[in-house]
Amino acid sequence: MTSRDAADTAWVLDPILEVPHVLAAVVLTRDGLVTGYSEALSQASAERVAAITSTVHGACRTAAAAFADRDSASVRQIVVESDHGYILIVPTEHGSCVAASGDGEVRLDLLAHRVHSQVARLGEKAMAAAPRAVDGGPGA
Repeated sequence: MTSRDAADTAWVLDPILEVPHVLAAVVLTRDGLVTGYSEALSQASAERVAAITSTVHGACRTAAAAFADRDSASVRQIVVESDHGYILIVPTEHGSCVAASGDGEVRLDLLAHRVHSQVARLGEKAMAAAPRAVDGGPGA
């Protein structure tokens, strides 16, 4: 169930993969690059999922802005229901997304709760790793 990636995103994906009926999960940058994925996916499949997920996320942001008659919009989550089950996409505030797929039996509320929890943890880790300026030096 662990992810395959040098950056080790297992700590993000494993709790999501523990939800009954979850099939696969991916961590990606908003521009569609894979940073981690579950063993249920090959690297090629994970890259394809990441590229498509990034495109869907961009399209949903554009649609949300258009419906609100605004120039831009933030999307909190995207749910896709198909004859194969569900896909949940949740962006972070720090330029990445977590996407998970579950079969038709997955409890969508439990999956959403778990993905949002992991996205929050991912954000906390990103904030903890953010560079800090010292005494007006570079980055201030």
